[in-house]
Amino acid sequence: MSASAGPAYLELLDVAKHFGGVQALDRVSLTVHKGSVHALVGENGAGKSTLGRIVAGVLGADGGRVILDGTDVTFRSPREALEHGVAAISQEPSVVPRLTVAENVFLGVEPTEGGFIRKRPLRNAYAKLAADAGFDLPGGMPAGRLRTSEQQKVEILRALSRDARLIVMDEPTAALGSHEARQLYTIIRGLAASGKTIILISHFLREVLELADTVTVLRDGRLVKTSPTAAETDASLVEAMLGRPLTATFPPRSLPPAGAPVLMRARDLRAAGVEGVGFDLRAGEILGLAGLVGAGRTELARAIFGAAKVESGEVVLLESVRLGRSPRRSLSAGLAMIPESRKDDGLIFGRSTIENATISRLDALTTFGVVRRRRERRAATAVLERCGVRGAGYSAPVAQLSGGNQQKVLLARTLLCEPRVVIADEPTRGVDVGAKRAIYDFLTSLAADGLGVILISSELEEVIGLSHRVLVMRRGRITSELEGEAITEAAILGASFAEGTG
Repeated sequence: MSASAGPAYLELLDVAKHFGGVQALDRVSLTVHKGSVHALVGENGAGKSTLGRIVAGVLGADGGRVILDGTDVTFRSPREALEHGVAAISQEPSVVPRLTVAENVFLGVEPTEGGFIRKRPLRNAYAKLAADAGFDLPGGMPAGRLRTSEQQKVEILRALSRDARLIVMDEPTAALGSHEARQLYTIIRGLAASGKTIILISHFLREVLELADTVTVLRDGRLVKTSPTAAETDASLVEAMLGRPLTATFPPRSLPPAGAPVLMRARDLRAAGVEGVGFDLRAGEILGLAGLVGAGRTELARAIFGAAKVESGEVVLLESVRLGRSPRRSLSAGLAMIPESRKDDGLIFGRSTIENATISRLDALTTFGVVRRRRERRAATAVLERCGVRGAGYSAPVAQLSGGNQQKVLLARTLLCEPRVVIADEPTRGVDVGAKRAIYDFLTSLAADGLGVILISSELEEVIGLSHRVLVMRRGRITSELEGEAITEAAILGASFAEGTG
């Protein structure tokens, strides 16, 4: 952190924004000092991302003033903001799939001659930028082949390539593993030390307390308080965000009953990124999959669900149904999956909340191939209300919901599928502490009802707090199996870096 606050670089005075009848920001005023890291925290829908988008030129304010380095500004586009030295790293990575990584990073500012991109200067510029950032991404690879975490690195490099003086980072570590997040922390500290100003929007309170000089808490579009992070704790920030204390992060766990039946078996499973994995999942058990990004956790989940080709081995559900052939077959057999990326694999953003909740169970809601809309609405409403989905009406596009409520729509869809086993891949990515607790309660309740749950999370605290048993993966293999009191951060990290196949 900076030793002391520099001069005011960005001032927001009575900034307001509404969407239809919803007041997203209500006369918010704050000051961001030059060379500092200023965090914005709050529940989903609190207004922090909206505020960041106004600063970055993605949205226009309905009222108030934005003063940048002493000058009133009104940005009509992100490009105009960039011309004033303001860049943004969005919560959802956005790359051009067919362009290379280097072309995506320097998109719009490529070295050219006679209208053609100069390949060698582009490669050299990218190589230096990636090396300075500490990111090991091949510049010549098509960006569409990258994982979500790697696409996030492209977003970060793109902002750094513009030499911006103010960078708005909206959940920059949400798709990164702990090791990669630490790399980004070093970059953020270096940027601030060099005089650049960072607005950090994050749901990770420990991250905020470690990185930020100042933190602003928003609730329901209003500013609750701005204070030095040195004066705050996890508990004080949560209470300011929710308006009440959160008594416990994780719900109490009950152990699976002795002799609980095995719901699913995997034997010597091999697929792209998976090398001979085997395990059992019992009724009432939450089985955590831990490991570094790229260890093979998501690849294993997709192979089990049938979303990726199984090369050899088998997965059997309920002693009879062989899985790994197609998502449709898995759903029919009683296996549901909450995918890693709700944007790419989970939701259809242009369709309604109701349609997104029911899309996996249309077979039960149709007559002679026609969807019975009244039956669909009734079924969807029941599960959406049970999962606490709030915001726009259920008939509105799901894109109008906050990230936390979008994630709850995926939970509702899972309930409607009436599964016996649920795979939850990064189920709390990009959601606030209140929504996280609701998701933890949901997963714990599934296990308490006798379902089997496979939990994949890059947050070790989450894996430790929820799992009855943990399998640690490295390079597509299971390196360790931990249970009970043996599930510790040190044990998981040790196995994540281990070379053996314990």
